[in-house]
Amino acid sequence: MSNFKSYRALATFGPTTHTRLALRVSATALAAALILPGQAVSAQVAPSSVTPGTANANPTAAAQVDAVTTAAEPTPQPADAVPPPPQDAPAPEAAAQDDAPGGGEIVVTGIRAGLESSAKIKRQSVLIVDSVSAEDIGKLPDVSIADSLARLPGVTAQRLEGRDQRLSIRGLGPDFSTTLLNGREQVTTGDNRGVEFDQYPSEFFKTVNVYKSADASLIAAGVAGTVDLRMLRPLDQAHRVIAVSARAQMNGIDKLNPDGTRYGYRASATYVDKFANDTLGIAIGVSATQTPSQNERYNAWGYSGTGTASDPYLVNGAKPYVQSNKLKRYGGVATIEWQPSDTFHSTFDALYSHFEETQILRGIEFPLAGQLTTPTSPNGTTVSGVTVSNGFATGATFSNVFAVQRNDYNQRKADNYSFGWNNDLKLTDTIHLNVDASWSRADRTDFLLETNTGTGFAKSGAADTVTVKQNGNGTYTFAPTLDYTNTNIFKLTDPQGWGNNGNQPVVQTGFLNRPSFKDDLKSLRASLNGEFSDSVVKGWEAGANYSQRKKTSAYTSYFLCPSGGGTNCTVASGTPLSGNVPSEALLGSNVALDYLGIPQMLTLDPLYLYNQSLTSAFDGRPSALVRDNVVLEKIWTGYAKVTIDGLVGDKPLKGSIGAQVVHSDQSSTGQIASVVGGAVTIAPVTQSVKYTNFLPSATMSVELVPLGFVKVGASQTMVRPRLDQERVTQDVAINLTNIGQTPAGLFPVFTSTGGNVNLKPYQSTNVDLSFEKYFAGGGYVALSGYFKHLTDFVDPNNSLPYDFSALLPALTAAQQAQVIAAGQTTGNVSSPANTGRGEVLGVEATLSLPFKAITSALDGFGMFASGNYTQSTIKYGSNPTEAITLPGLSKYTASGTIYFEKWGFQARANYRYRSSFLAEVAGLSANPTYRTARSEGILDAQIGYEFQSGPLANFAILAQAKNLTDRPFVTYQNDDPRQVIDYQRYGRDYYVGITYKF
Repeated sequence: MSNFKSYRALATFGPTTHTRLALRVSATALAAALILPGQAVSAQVAPSSVTPGTANANPTAAAQVDAVTTAAEPTPQPADAVPPPPQDAPAPEAAAQDDAPGGGEIVVTGIRAGLESSAKIKRQSVLIVDSVSAEDIGKLPDVSIADSLARLPGVTAQRLEGRDQRLSIRGLGPDFSTTLLNGREQVTTGDNRGVEFDQYPSEFFKTVNVYKSADASLIAAGVAGTVDLRMLRPLDQAHRVIAVSARAQMNGIDKLNPDGTRYGYRASATYVDKFANDTLGIAIGVSATQTPSQNERYNAWGYSGTGTASDPYLVNGAKPYVQSNKLKRYGGVATIEWQPSDTFHSTFDALYSHFEETQILRGIEFPLAGQLTTPTSPNGTTVSGVTVSNGFATGATFSNVFAVQRNDYNQRKADNYSFGWNNDLKLTDTIHLNVDASWSRADRTDFLLETNTGTGFAKSGAADTVTVKQNGNGTYTFAPTLDYTNTNIFKLTDPQGWGNNGNQPVVQTGFLNRPSFKDDLKSLRASLNGEFSDSVVKGWEAGANYSQRKKTSAYTSYFLCPSGGGTNCTVASGTPLSGNVPSEALLGSNVALDYLGIPQMLTLDPLYLYNQSLTSAFDGRPSALVRDNVVLEKIWTGYAKVTIDGLVGDKPLKGSIGAQVVHSDQSSTGQIASVVGGAVTIAPVTQSVKYTNFLPSATMSVELVPLGFVKVGASQTMVRPRLDQERVTQDVAINLTNIGQTPAGLFPVFTSTGGNVNLKPYQSTNVDLSFEKYFAGGGYVALSGYFKHLTDFVDPNNSLPYDFSALLPALTAAQQAQVIAAGQTTGNVSSPANTGRGEVLGVEATLSLPFKAITSALDGFGMFASGNYTQSTIKYGSNPTEAITLPGLSKYTASGTIYFEKWGFQARANYRYRSSFLAEVAGLSANPTYRTARSEGILDAQIGYEFQSGPLANFAILAQAKNLTDRPFVTYQNDDPRQVIDYQRYGRDYYVGITYKF
């Protein structure tokens, strides 16, 4: 079957089917790009200023490009014999010069320099690409990389802990894109493949490119797009550079916890110099950051009822929290570039980043309608005084409530290493050999601590009466009657009696998760490239890449109970059911949850409780033991392409045609775990699979009018599934209470949940079309369309019947007879599978306009605006009639920036909007889950001044503000915005900074 799919992908680009594929998008546009109306198909060699020697797919190519257009490459770069313009040209700083036909010399600085550089990259590339360029060395235009990328057309970011983090490109979430560093695939400190951009200090990058179409030499490209982070190259600098910057931060919300802070800082320094007659260049950068944030959190358990006047929606329970975060990051980067002659060029890059984030969370969990009294649960809650509006309970009083007070502490530590060494050797006047080796590694450990207090073990203490009232934003205010700061009432205990080790009850006064992750990626790439003379086929490139990625996930967890007796925290062994709150754990001031009506709660030091008051017991449940796994991927990639540079009629045509062959060998080791008769059994298991994919690609760019381009791309791309879905582990459950019950399908004895090593990559057949018109006076307008036909889409909730007869010996002879007689040897296995398919269709528009193009009176003013519309239809094989919602997809997104920059003064305001989308959030036990997030619009602004002369020349000051709209992050369920699940308010953030460049 895989061979058939590869053959079908190849056939898509054959001579006869190519037209059919193009017609599916726009026959007129493709004809305009490839065959000019009314003319015979004739190709002529276009005049070229490129001297002999062909630029190649060097992963360490210059981050910014000059005005010399080169053949189609995965990353824009100058021709070998043409030096790039200095990135630190003398006053005005960061000057960029555009030699676009029809326009005179254009000198721009700061914000305008960044926009102009991004426009150059877009114009010169035959690929469809959008870029963010630094305004100056060490100065991307936003607080973080993700902030900058979220302003690009078709790119959106989901906020996590108040920071832009989880990127979606053209409606597809982070699982469908890849991130490169200087052209090389990178590991991540996250749980899966999606890169967490906080691991990279933004000061280290000169340009960030987002490629939205494919090229055969672009290894590890994504289905949605490819993000390429580019560091500066020291030999591109005209002079020695020493730059330092410092920035102070303040949260608009005062610290919500007494042991938190609202103040932070950011500092960086950069040194760039050249030696040995400008043949040896060195760039060194260091960065230190401490970023605080505050979060007023609300989380609902869900809602019961049917939404009628007689049976209104009632909130099942709620968890209001206050959260204070502090992110510390220290990093360094170094580049050594050596070019002793025109025939040899070597570049070595190194990056290190240490990341440490601490979260302090305090709140109260109120069980409400989710625990109403029933005949089988006589000690549940009762409700009275219900007020109803439009089928929704807007107010109610709940009695017999046993709340759980939480004082939690989370800490994440991560180290990220990345090394790359690239060597380019000119073998002849027209042939180059390029060899690139890289290693990337990320190590991460988490310490996730929960501690509980309540009035007594398992609802045995004093009960509370809580009145709730719905707010206009969908949250509820709470009016309890107990004093939640009274240590005579509240003890260290398990208030709900939730603790259970799989065999018997435990006193779960707290819980500790200690996961750790190691992600290691080694890669070696070699390629040959050359030129053809006097031919429309201008150049060629062929190469191979081998990579080996190993992700190790290890999980350890513990039950925490009061000290003083018992074993393994079990109730039966005599573990104390509660313990007094030690005075040493009190912080002296109590946290207020007044934003939801709760005056105060007991505020404790969770680390003191963990170290002095609680005893730990290893969590040996099968579901806990089965999580450890290793996923290993060995990937061989071969590729070849030809580049085109000529005339069709009298119109310049550039492009490339090529293909990749990707052979994958993926394997996983782990455990299969089960529990029978109180005994946990673990069996180690290893599984592997091999497969090969063929990925053709073609891209063309024709300049129909001066500075007016039509770009067309068609490709087959793939992206690998989440790493946690490729694990081999299985959690097998045997439910003895179902033995003999019928029907067998509703009462299974055997079930299993886990991953699937045999998962194949998502496949996508892509057609991309872009119309781009660049203005002689600067700026451009672009309109792009895209179509993706997705196959092998992974259904994470796939389930299939399985014969568990091999597990019958785990039962007694009598039980085996009952199971066989009832036909219960078959059970369900839940594991992801490639059963889905569908389509994504969208259009995006961009306008970059310096207002002096309208009138010289507006010189210095300008705007950058973009909008995107995306629709998708994805269906799983298990439910082929109902389309799912793609995670991260907003049907409508828009971004607009207005700026002014002149005489050293600069000001900018940016507003970005995204419609509702399916967000990935942390669910029960921190497992990822998906909920619909409300639409949001966020306003950021900055103002600054750089001294142009005198003793303060090159000294700049800057003030910034983020989230001026104070927009919260809100999710809801069942497509009903009234049924709010998450409400997180981060507030505004303010920054003041200085920069000095020697």
